[in-house]
Order: sequence, then C-alpha cells, then structure tokens
Amino acid sequence: MTEAVYDVVGVGLGPFNLGLAAMIDGVEEDVDAAFLERDADFNWHEGMLLEGTTLEVPFLADLVTLADPTNPHSYLNYLRETGRIYEFYFYETFQIPRREYNDYLRWVAENLDSCRFSREVTEIRWDDDDEHYVVTARRPDTGDRFEYRGEALALGIGSRPQVPEHLQGHPEDDVFHTAKYRYNRDRVLNADSVTVVGSGQSAAEVFQDLLERQRDHGYRLDWLTRSDGFFPMEYSKLGLQHFTPEYDRYVYELPQEVKDELIPNQDLLYKGVDPGTSAAIYDLLYRRSIGDREPDVGLFAMTEVRDVEPVGDAYALDCRQWQAEESFVHESEVVVLGTGYERPIPAFLDPLEDAINWDERGRYEVTEDHRLDIDVAGDVFLQNAELHTHGVGVPDLGLGCYRNAKFVNRLVGREAYPEDADTVYQDFSVERFVEHVPDASRQRGSEPTPTPTQDD
Repeated sequence: MTEAVYDVVGVGLGPFNLGLAAMIDGVEEDVDAAFLERDADFNWHEGMLLEGTTLEVPFLADLVTLADPTNPHSYLNYLRETGRIYEFYFYETFQIPRREYNDYLRWVAENLDSCRFSREVTEIRWDDDDEHYVVTARRPDTGDRFEYRGEALALGIGSRPQVPEHLQGHPEDDVFHTAKYRYNRDRVLNADSVTVVGSGQSAAEVFQDLLERQRDHGYRLDWLTRSDGFFPMEYSKLGLQHFTPEYDRYVYELPQEVKDELIPNQDLLYKGVDPGTSAAIYDLLYRRSIGDREPDVGLFAMTEVRDVEPVGDAYALDCRQWQAEESFVHESEVVVLGTGYERPIPAFLDPLEDAINWDERGRYEVTEDHRLDIDVAGDVFLQNAELHTHGVGVPDLGLGCYRNAKFVNRLVGREAYPEDADTVYQDFSVERFVEHVPDASRQRGSEPTPTPTQDD
C-alpha cells in the first residue's frame, strides 16, 4: 500500500499507454506516473505473432517518433541500442516484422521505471476529500493487494477477443478465437479438416499460415465469411488520409446519429485484408493448381455461421448464404474464429458509474481531446475506447502520438509536444476547404459565379 499521489495512473499497458509512458519520460517536467498491467511481462497479441507477418503501419508509427523523433524510446534508437541499425538499413522496408515490433515494445517497457507488471486493477473510485482517484489492484499469482492514488487516469485496457454467444461452449482446443492461434497450432495441424471464419486481417493470416503448411499435414482447409467477399483493406495514399488528426476532428464534430451510421460502414478502412496478404494467398493457390490440380481448399463468402454443434469427432456448422437465402451444413474438426474484438466497459469503473456521463446507447461521452466526460475534477484519458465519437483512426497506431501529445501537454500545462493540425492535402470540412481555396472570381475583380443547384 502507498499514500503517494501520482500525477497519472495508467491502467493497461498496450502500445498506446506504453507510448504515453515513453512520452512522459521525454519531457523536462517531473511527471510522476505509474502504469499498471495485469500480465507478468509485456507481450502484444502474442497469439498472433506468426512468422512472416508484418506491422500494418510504417515503423515511423512507433511509440514516439511522430511527436518527437529525438526521443530515446524510438524504434530507430531501439535498433541502434540492440545493434541492428545496419541490418535494418539494408532491409529497405517500412512495414517491419510484427515479432520485432513486439520486441521493440518489450525493450521500451524494460527501460521505463513507471511500468508495473502483475497488477490487475479491480476497482477505481474517486476520493472526494483529497480529490484524486484511488486505484485498487491485486497480484494475480499471489492475491497481494496494492493501492495507487492518482490526480488523473489513463485507460488503456485495449480490446478483448469477441466470440458470439452462439459459437461459445465448445472445447477451446477445437473452437477458438484467432487470438489463441499460436497456442493451439499444433492441435490444428493434426486435424483432418480446419475452417477459418471471418475475413479480417487476423483470419487471413491464419488462413495463409495453414495454407502454407497444408501439404505437410494434409488437412482440408476452408474459409467462410459473412462479408460480401474477401476484400482488401484500404491502403492507398489518399485513402490513408482518414487516419489523420484532421479526420479525427472532423468526425468528432459530426452529429452522433451521423457517426453511428457512418462508422459501421467504414470497415474496409481498417478491418479488411492487407493487399500483400491477399496477394500471397492467391499466388499460393495459383501454384497449387498447376497441372489441372484442385487445391483441397474452399473459400465461401456471404455466409453466416449461425450455430456450431458437435458431431462425432468434428463439428457441424449451421451456415446460411444470406444473399441467395440458402442454408447448408459444413463439417470441420477444428474451427478458428476471426470474429473480431470488443471493448466492454470494465467492471472496475462501477464505483464511478454515477459520475461518468453516458450517451443514450450507454457509451462514454467523450471530449474533443479524447478525455472521458466525467463529473469529478480528475482527468480520465481514453486510449482506444472512443471509436464511436472520433472514428476509425482511434485504434490506429499512427495516431497514438497525436492523442498522447494532447495528454502530456495537459499534464504539464504547456505544449511540450506539437499538436499537429495541418498534415494532409485533403479537407474534410467545408470550413477548412473554404479557407484553403481562394475565391478566384474575387481575384479577377468580377462578381462571383453562382453555384449550380441540383436542378441546374
């Protein structure tokens, strides 16, 4: 137990809160911070650290570089300190191996005194008398209890694997989320048949890994998705301008009902298949089909898996092709679910429930600068919990520095890091467009040309 009051207590240590810790470490001011993580050490999506997979953003989207390229916790300094700078120089690629990104994050965590592992937060309350948060935590392996007090909080608990209720209740070795794929891969490779469900990047990477290993193990491999097809994630240079401070601010200013209609229809901006992964899968299928051979593989889109039931040593998937309105049963010994992730409201916030302002759908109300709207004096910085208010850039690693710059600046009371404002060629709001485009008619000294209407 401790009576020390920190300037900020972070809950969860993923890339965003780890980035906040690294940026706090890089300012002149003495900011007392403690970041609590329930796991015993740092690992990022360990169950999906497959050989050959790469980060989906350039290495410049590390923890600090986009805010401060001179920060000692940058990816380039990690390469320098670990003796790999020349190897990377000749590697000549922006998308780095995901395993190395994880190793970089571990290196940063080991070099920050503010990180506390084996600390599972169980409750957060507000102390009215002393006006700060009281964070209660326990050590999972021993049950020892700890208490941390903070003027502000940084919630970075991330997301958790989402398995629809109708697909739950089966042995975890047989029917499991892609997040556990590496742990269960030996079991999968010894099956007679495997089905991957879902069409996001994780599902695609699992399918590719299984396709590459299929010849050595001889299983039947199928890939089902309820989506319209196996479509690529947006990765054009103009399309990527949706992952910028400008678009973040533009979405925030939209009416909430507009956002609720817009955001669910933007999946392919961040949930599709990386074009390189898609190409690698197709190329391998093409090579396998040379000589009029038929790969023992099936890809079927527009197909919803409504239920899974055990049948002997396998499972029967109750499927419906929703476009043709046709139902069928598909059998598979192992089912790998790429059914996405969810961000539930953590139970440890229950003591603050009455102080938190909620929208009509029971979601956080959020300020423009990514703070929780709460009726107490202490700030609560949100890390990847405000998709519904700020749009598709929220989970993007490239915007972590932008958000954390706002948080650090608020903590120290000055602009310690620049808050970027004019970073893209595209304008999203009419106001910004009008500011950037000169009135050509006024420059010529003539009357403005009337704007055509729809009837014209």
